[in-house]
Amino acid sequence: MRIVITIGGSVVIKAYEHQKFQEYAKILSSLKQDHQIFIVVGGGKPARDYIQIARDLKAGEAHCDDIGIDITRLNAKLLIIALGDDAYPSVPENFQEAVAYSTSNRIVVMGGTEPAHSTDAVGAILAEYVKADLLVNLTSVDGLYDKDPKIYDDAVLLEKISAQEMWEFLREKDSKAGTYEFFDLTAVQMIKRSGIKTVIINGDLPENLLKVLGNHKIGTRIV
Repeated sequence: MRIVITIGGSVVIKAYEHQKFQEYAKILSSLKQDHQIFIVVGGGKPARDYIQIARDLKAGEAHCDDIGIDITRLNAKLLIIALGDDAYPSVPENFQEAVAYSTSNRIVVMGGTEPAHSTDAVGAILAEYVKADLLVNLTSVDGLYDKDPKIYDDAVLLEKISAQEMWEFLREKDSKAGTYEFFDLTAVQMIKRSGIKTVIINGDLPENLLKVLGNHKIGTRIV
């Protein structure tokens, strides 16, 4: 199976530590035996910190996006180091390079590509580009909620949602650099038009990735 996995920066680099990279590397290396794996890594807090400095310096949003992309590629390099020989040694900067690198039969790890595309959008576009069988979004919560579970105790996990419903849900959300919480509208559009099987799960527990591939009902499925 061909799988595209997006890993939020808030998952792998919540603290400036190496352990989460190692935990994911172990699981991803085991999956490589039976699947073709593409990874898109987000920027997390380091990206937000640098973006804020850029905004304080009166940088435009496109410039802020560009800085965030640089950070995502640094995080991708860290995961490549953790994966060792199981990963292609360079970070692709576009989808054509990702496909070319995948011919090595190694895991391809990339970050962002261009301004105005969140990590999730890059993952969704990549999934369509490589005709993935599954897109898995690893985030810092259990899935998509009807409202922010970090703020509202009565937030309800949506176990299943259509791409159209998700479009309506996200339409009014902020889209500035570094503010994406789940999928942005570009990502939803790609999922909708391609019919890509997509699951959003909690990435704080790397073993959840194995549960999804074992057909356990966790997280949110976009149908």
